Amino acid sequence: MYKIITDSTCDLPADFLKENEIDCIHLSYVLDGVTYGQDNELLPATFFAMMRDGKMPTTSQINPLEAKSFFEEKIQTNKNILFLSFSSGLSGSYNSVRMAVQEIMEEHEDVNIRVVDTLCASMGEGLLVYKAVQMKNQGMGMEELADWIEENKLHFIHIFTVDDLFHLFRGGRVSRSAAVLGTLAGIKPMLHVDNEGHLIPVSKVRGRKKSLHALVDYMAEKRSGFEDPNEMVMISHGDVLEDAEYVRDLIQARFGIKNIMINSLGPVIGSHTGPGLVALFFMGSER
Repeated sequence: MYKIITDSTCDLPADFLKENEIDCIHLSYVLDGVTYGQDNELLPATFFAMMRDGKMPTTSQINPLEAKSFFEEKIQTNKNILFLSFSSGLSGSYNSVRMAVQEIMEEHEDVNIRVVDTLCASMGEGLLVYKAVQMKNQGMGMEELADWIEENKLHFIHIFTVDDLFHLFRGGRVSRSAAVLGTLAGIKPMLHVDNEGHLIPVSKVRGRKKSLHALVDYMAEKRSGFEDPNEMVMISHGDVLEDAEYVRDLIQARFGIKNIMINSLGPVIGSHTGPGLVALFFMGSER
């Protein structure tokens, strides 16, 4: 038997993780001089309220020592572990875990830990974890499941829009002039995660409501050939539940998909996008 582990950037609901016995290794963040992580997470609503008040967080990747300590504890009860990692295109955490796991496996011959770079983020990573749990429960072995993920991870599509361009400017995604001019013009950028796991702008839409419709239009464009695997779609949001529910209703009306999981964006991803983000995750033909 094997155990699936992921990291806190998957943004899955706590009850889903608990029900399916999925452990997470936590990336940390600093806000208003306080470091948060494994044992002292802020509630998303509190986190985004502090950002709206002008507090600017910073994040830290998992370091190899933290990763080694985490996995040494886990192998006390599970010698076989499948770790599904946050995109290497957005964080060095994957490489830290990979190095730590290599050391552990050299020191413990009976341990087998398979580390997969999902090239996914937020509930795109969460959707991949959800699919992995399904296949594990259907009897798929660890190596077969890891190989399936490697072969299919680029079919996990991410598309999102933000309400405040200045958080993207702070993260280096847009220039200061683009943030100023875009805000004045009501421009809402559409971004996705590309095949290298990087965050990339793909288009611009004028107005919030149009940007939410554009998320669903993108899904209509990309889901061809993957209609059946989309029995579950996920939506994350930066403390804008009504907008996330609006997108959910559009998807249900347009595609007839009933299983749509909505959850708040976690603080680590939210540190770089700010409040107001709405993101849509589904399986499709290509990113």
